[in-house]
Amino acid sequence: MKLHLSAPSNTLLQNNIQITGSKSESNRSLLLQALYLNISIENLSNSDDAEVMQKGLKIENGVVDIHHAGTAMRFLTSYFASQEGKEVTLTGSQRMTERPVKVLVEALQELGAEITYEKNEGYPPIRIKGKKLTESKVSLPANISSQYISSLLLTAPSLKNGLELELVGKITSVPYIKMTLALLSQIGVENSFGGNTIKVSPKANVANINLVVESDWSSASYYYSIVALSDVGSEITLSAYKSSSLQGDSVLQELYTEFGVETQFVGNTVVLRKVEMPKEQKVEFDLSNAPDIAQTIAVTCFGLGMECHLTGLHTLKIKETDRLEALHTELSKLGASISVTDKDLTLNVSNTLNVDVAIDTYNDHRMAMAFAPLALKTPLFVNDAEVVSKSYPDFWRDLEKLGFISKSV
Repeated sequence: MKLHLSAPSNTLLQNNIQITGSKSESNRSLLLQALYLNISIENLSNSDDAEVMQKGLKIENGVVDIHHAGTAMRFLTSYFASQEGKEVTLTGSQRMTERPVKVLVEALQELGAEITYEKNEGYPPIRIKGKKLTESKVSLPANISSQYISSLLLTAPSLKNGLELELVGKITSVPYIKMTLALLSQIGVENSFGGNTIKVSPKANVANINLVVESDWSSASYYYSIVALSDVGSEITLSAYKSSSLQGDSVLQELYTEFGVETQFVGNTVVLRKVEMPKEQKVEFDLSNAPDIAQTIAVTCFGLGMECHLTGLHTLKIKETDRLEALHTELSKLGASISVTDKDLTLNVSNTLNVDVAIDTYNDHRMAMAFAPLALKTPLFVNDAEVVSKSYPDFWRDLEKLGFISKSV
């Protein structure tokens, strides 16, 4: 599906949007529920990723196809490796077979797991024969995707001797690790995180508990961008959110003050207001702990005619696409002056904003949604717009509530 997207007739925006549960929290909660059946979950994400995670967890033997869902690939690898009697082949889309799993597989093999590669070493598809894992100490490079780390931590309480995980080097994406540990604490699993060592105690059973998933802050990022690009006085209310969030992307509320956006918590909602135009023409952010909002911020800066330098982006090379190269290509088509390396992005001030550019999405939901707010500045096309279903199926419908005009072409 190709969409033509254009701005609302009135760019002084006022509306309320309901966003479903965080994909990150949902998939963590689903794995814990599979380990401990008396856990119940509320406000589960309606994303494709959460759906394939649910389906995957129910399979005992055979092929588990997780399509584009990187989180599910990492989490299910540890889950099936630790489940005695289960034997599966874990695979996904073409892009998924190009995304590395070697670091995680080797860590699990050190713990005693039986995992083999079906095609290319280090990459899916992988064959897993579940067994009881009795080893309890392993190390991982600290600068890898936090999903590898969380995968091991989530499975750890079900292991006979728990887990002691040493992270070697400088740790990135700390909020996602802390989210995982907070959920473990919530269900009564003892754990500690001191220096570069994380310890998780074994726990055979947990008490009945209901986990309520907070709405997704990554999804909220697109509304921060919309408010930043709209008229002063615009206000969008999102639900359901809390000020003490476990999600790393909640840093949005601090970062977007640079773009004149104020955040206020009212009950279980968060109110975004455009209170002023940006005071500075350049921003510099280290996004090591929140790399998923890099695309949104880069597009916001371009739409405001601002310069930005974003660092800590090394994990973006192995996402649904190489997000740094994708940003370089698509922003350049719009008229941006941009350069990228394998870990950072620099956007220069540009006075050019091309009209009716077709944005390619590369099977990446965040490419579609990050570029959509630019319709406030120039009409554009979005190719393969249905890709948003990976994390936010209702995105285009919610934009229409704000007055955006979207037409299939």
